[in-house]
Amino acid sequence: MVQAVVRTGGKQYRVEEGAIVSVDRLAGEPGTTVTLDDVLFAADGDKVGPGAGVKVTAEIVAHEKGEKIKVLKYKNKTRYRRLSGQRPLATKIKILKIEA
Repeated sequence: MVQAVVRTGGKQYRVEEGAIVSVDRLAGEPGTTVTLDDVLFAADGDKVGPGAGVKVTAEIVAHEKGEKIKVLKYKNKTRYRRLSGQRPLATKIKILKIEA
């Protein structure tokens, strides 16, 4: 089983062929193929090494909103509290191929 660690949107994700991963929003319509070039690490059975020269091909499955993130501003002794939140935009991708 081939596995890799890719960086997209400033975050790192561990992926393997056939997996569906939710990442930060990517440009493109559902059904579009995307190539992730920033591979940090790759492993194929016993062969383990850096991800130089490895490409990960993925297909965009859907665009969605992620889980709500709550942000609380608080100052003690002044009765100041503000609660707000956001739902970050995300993209579900299916890993098609990891090739060296």
